[in-house]
Amino acid sequence: MNTRERGDFSVLPVIDIRGLFSDDTADRQAVAAAMAHASRHIGFFYVTGHGIAAQQIADLRAATADFCAKDMAWKMRHHIGLGRGHKGYVPEGEEMYGAGRPDHKEAFDIGFEAADDHPMVLAGLPLIGGNKWPDLPGFKPAVQAYYASVFDLGQRLMRAFALALGQPENTFDALVSCPPSKLRLIHYPVDPGAGDAPGIGAHTDYECFTLLLADQPGLEVLNNRGEWIDAPPLSVDGEEAYVINVGDMFEVMTAGAFVATSHRVRKVQQERYSFPLFFACDYSTRIRPLPQFETPGSTTRYEELSIGDHMWSMALQTYSYLREKVRIGELQLPAGARPTSSFGHAQPPKT
Repeated sequence: MNTRERGDFSVLPVIDIRGLFSDDTADRQAVAAAMAHASRHIGFFYVTGHGIAAQQIADLRAATADFCAKDMAWKMRHHIGLGRGHKGYVPEGEEMYGAGRPDHKEAFDIGFEAADDHPMVLAGLPLIGGNKWPDLPGFKPAVQAYYASVFDLGQRLMRAFALALGQPENTFDALVSCPPSKLRLIHYPVDPGAGDAPGIGAHTDYECFTLLLADQPGLEVLNNRGEWIDAPPLSVDGEEAYVINVGDMFEVMTAGAFVATSHRVRKVQQERYSFPLFFACDYSTRIRPLPQFETPGSTTRYEELSIGDHMWSMALQTYSYLREKVRIGELQLPAGARPTSSFGHAQPPKT
């Protein structure tokens, strides 16, 4: 591959994934090959033909708008720091990425449901547990239904990524039993005075990959020339496309062959809703470069990582309520924790 081509893009490719629903292995392999190419060259791509019902998406948006319209005191009763599991309401200013400035957004986070007697909950693993469901008519069923559909799509894409990595299609199935896969319902309020500046600072996503649906422009992806490339919402034949991006764990697994590209959200004047699902393996899964991506005798910066510890350490360094717990000694960073923004360089590793 010509190294000048890697990261040299001005638009994101669009991949029709209907072949992943085919019984013909060749159809699934063809989609996986397109995903592998996009993951090596860019780390971002759109997918169409995903089959998630438009009504489910509409119900999710309506439920999120209803929640965000509530007064702050009511929303704070569901704060992410209350109880265990790191799920719930995230007020504006709670998170800080990259630039060290609070983000201009609010969010409600849910994850894979784990009962109080689940072994991972009993083991005290962070990020694992039940969700905080507000007493808001229609909210829980709408969000649960959407989560089930987008998580199922994530599982299908995970199998395609296995093929893209030269592995058997079901390689990762056993590693996704109760993952810390978070769905965020993000609301960017109307900001008439917004200028040309980041709303969420430059960062990579910590998990294997992300499935994003947004209703307004704002997402930007960094290419190898240091330019921020717009990735606006896209619809094809009446179906909203998802943006898929490689996360830190797939960058580690491929020793940088798949790149977790830096991205950000620009401040925009219009109201914006964004729904990323961060798809992960189970908390205790150990990630290291696959054999075909290792070079004998070379020194790699991709040491083995625990996917859960990596996600938890990033949260401990990003959320203000967790940063305070670390400061006073109530919580500690996991051993070997990496700093934020340690993946996704403007110039991806050469191959």
